[in-house]
Amino acid sequence: MHDKVKVVLCSGKGGDGAISFRHEKCIEHGGPYGGNGGKGGSIYLVADNGMESLQEYRFGKVIKAEPGENGKTKLQYGKDAKDIYLKVPCGTVIEDETGKQLADLIHHGDSYLAVKGGRGGRGNATFKSATRRTPNIAENGLPGETKTFYFELKLLADVGLVGYPNVGKSTLLSAVTRASAQVGDYAFTTLEPQLGVCFITPDQSFVLADLPGLIDGASDGRGLGFTFLRHIERCRVLLHLIDVSRSENPYDDFVAINKELFKYSQKLQDRKMIVAINKSDLKEYADVAKELKEKLQSEGYEVYIISAKDSKNTKSLMRRLYTMVKKSKEDEKKNLTQYDEEEVVYSAREIDNGKKPNYQVVKREDGFFEIVGERVVRTKRLINLKTDEGIDRLLAYLDSIGIDQAIADAGAVNGDTIVLDGFEFDYFE
Repeated sequence: MHDKVKVVLCSGKGGDGAISFRHEKCIEHGGPYGGNGGKGGSIYLVADNGMESLQEYRFGKVIKAEPGENGKTKLQYGKDAKDIYLKVPCGTVIEDETGKQLADLIHHGDSYLAVKGGRGGRGNATFKSATRRTPNIAENGLPGETKTFYFELKLLADVGLVGYPNVGKSTLLSAVTRASAQVGDYAFTTLEPQLGVCFITPDQSFVLADLPGLIDGASDGRGLGFTFLRHIERCRVLLHLIDVSRSENPYDDFVAINKELFKYSQKLQDRKMIVAINKSDLKEYADVAKELKEKLQSEGYEVYIISAKDSKNTKSLMRRLYTMVKKSKEDEKKNLTQYDEEEVVYSAREIDNGKKPNYQVVKREDGFFEIVGERVVRTKRLINLKTDEGIDRLLAYLDSIGIDQAIADAGAVNGDTIVLDGFEFDYFE
């Protein structure tokens, strides 16, 4: 099961606007005739119930969207490139290279815009005005985005089975659901998470997950540590299974597993947990099971003595789990519908407040002075610099944001070379 993959996504560049003039017989003063470029393709991630793993994204896959079509003469707009919709399993978490979570696609149909296609450039017909009858300028399409993402699948299970390897988790899953979990008398029988649906009645059910067994040091990555622990975070209720025949002191096993869980995530300490003492069919361990139940109950745990092999007490246990899952869902629904009175929404105009774009002029090692700033670079890339009018438009924009003073403050003198995103010009006071 591929539950964490690295993917590089590239959106499409916007099409360039066209510079064209109308030249037709018997039509005077034809004027500008260039159309706008089309939008580059964007890439969306969409949760889909039909996907079970991230297998198709393995091996560091690179996915690129198409660029938008360039504008044409006769006011013809370039075609927008088609957006790409990538399907991922429900429960996929999207992270960037720093590990920051960008999206959590839980429900079928949830989507996230991963990389946005570049905007198409405007053709010269757009720049026509009463004072500029024949504009010889157009815009380039904005470049697309290239970003690296990590997709991590965390199972969406209502109840998660936790416990040491070979304590009977797979046996219990097979007994209470229709899942065909592998069962064997050796450690790490379950190498991949297994899901099963437990039906209390035809209309009442919950999802039970048999997850790879924990060992000491799992929170540090030992054994199947992270493979297991990343999935347990999703579960609403934890069912801690203890095998009374596994060791001389099964209580120590219980404490050790909880220690690994809580060390991995503090949130798991607040998760509802029921304890099931398994293998009660072994009569020689009846007293041990009874003593362990009393000890755990004194610590506030709800405890069931069961036999997964013989299905003893499993029905009452499943009914109790269903009740807890149902309450958890109801509480979650209430929290989602509560209105946050302290929430304040600001418009883009209020945040920007009409300020000039942020930029800096820095002196490079080669003696050139470079203008750096996301908004300034973006504006430069929009302008088609193949014509004199385009260059004049860029210089007029730089003058409007006070670039001359910023260059002087950086220490430039007459004749120094100024660089903006590869475009060079000489500075003179």
